[in-house]
Formats: sequence, structure tokens, C-alpha cells
Amino acid sequence: MKRDILKIDEDLCNGCGQCVPTCHEGALQVIDGKVRLVSELMCDGLGACIGHCPEGAITIETREAEPYNETHVMEGMKNKGMISEVHNHAMVIEAPQQASSHAHAHNHEAGGCPGSRAMIIEKPSSQNDNASPADQPSELRQWPIQMHLLNTNAPYFRSADLLLAADCVAFSMGGFHGKHLKGKSLAIACPKLDQGADSYIEKLTAMIDIAKVNTITVMMMEVPCCGGLLQMVRTSLGNASRKVPVKKMIVAINGEVLQEEWV
Repeated sequence: MKRDILKIDEDLCNGCGQCVPTCHEGALQVIDGKVRLVSELMCDGLGACIGHCPEGAITIETREAEPYNETHVMEGMKNKGMISEVHNHAMVIEAPQQASSHAHAHNHEAGGCPGSRAMIIEKPSSQNDNASPADQPSELRQWPIQMHLLNTNAPYFRSADLLLAADCVAFSMGGFHGKHLKGKSLAIACPKLDQGADSYIEKLTAMIDIAKVNTITVMMMEVPCCGGLLQMVRTSLGNASRKVPVKKMIVAINGEVLQEEWV
């Protein structure tokens, strides 16, 4: 399949190895004085290592490559005793009135790409559930949320109720946060436009088998192409060793819930 993957310019690489520890997937190693991509399966193509190369030897290219296999990566980390270290890289974002410099310092020390770093967003216990619609607070409790960026081993997926929503759902529904997102971990995807659907199936399978999610709610728009989201979940369930309850929700373009059922 064609996808984004790392490219290393050996003429520019001086073998310093500064990029190696920033690749949590373990796809990079210094071999014969040069940094090498040791496995396409372990490169997610996000480029968290790029900014740590002082020589500018690392870029991202789109080419034929084996699909990224997060389950393979997690098993490798488990064998090397690295899983607990990955858990510790989940930054905690506190509510504005509680925020501290400690959280920001932890974020800086973790390294890697800030846009794809796992973060837990803590909410104050005094959050007002009776606020007017215009003042309703966000119920998002994690970052990132896009399927390509998700780390399925992040702590907020363990034994969680997962909400898998099509990209357009939250924009069509005024009460998305309060009615549907509250108390759930979130993943968003577009089955029509996103490339690399195989990696989504692998991630969902890992969420079921490794993170052991409790339930999966699939929210789709009424347009036909959105049905691919539910098909991904069904394929993942067929690949997984566990079975979890799945709820299907179909949302109209005007934000009305047209269908809601356990499948």
C-alpha cells in the first residue's frame, strides 16, 4: 500500500542517534554509523523524530510500504519492558484554574511531536452540567483524537467506553459533547477520505484485545460512505480475540439521530 513513511538521507546522516529515542515505536537504530529504518511495520509515518535530527537528514515520503502495525509495535515494547515508559508519556492537562507549570514541564521532557503526544485532559469536579448551550464546556478528555495519531496503549483507552465518530458528526450536532462524548474516549475518522484504513482496523483490534475497551459506539452521518466506519469495527471484532458490545448511531445532516441500536 502507498503511505507516508520515513526517508533517511545517508549522505546527511552523521550517525549521532539523537532521533532514535524519540521514535517510541523502535523503528530507528544506528547501524554501521548511520541511522537506519529497521522495520516499515514499526514506522507510523508521523515524523516525531524529524525535529531531533541536527543535520536535516530525515524527511517523510509517500511510497509503497508495509502498513504500520501497532500491535506488532506494542508486542515489541512489551518484550523490551517499555510499555510502562510509554504510559508515562501521557501528559495530563488540568482545568484552566488548576493548571500548573509541572504539566508543561512534563510535556517538554517527553520529547517527540507535540501534535501527536498522548495527553489526558482533566475536568474540574465542579463543572456545570446545567450551563446554557452557548456555555457548555468541552467533554473532550484526551489528545489526540484522529485515528492515525492515536496510541492505542494510551491510558485513557484502557477499559474505556470508546466513541468512534465520523469527522462530520460533531459539527452537525449541537449537543455532541454533553449528550454523546461525556465520559467516553474519542476516536475520529472519515472512511471515505482517510487513507490507510488497514491501520485503523489494526488499531481498533488493539483497542479491543490490548486496551480492552468496554464498549464501542459508532456514530456515522446518514451519507452512504459513512457506513465504512461500522464495517471497520466489524472487521476488527472478527480479528480480535475479545468481543465487546457495539452501538450504531446514524446522524442526519441536520443533527437529528435517525437510528440508534446495539448491533
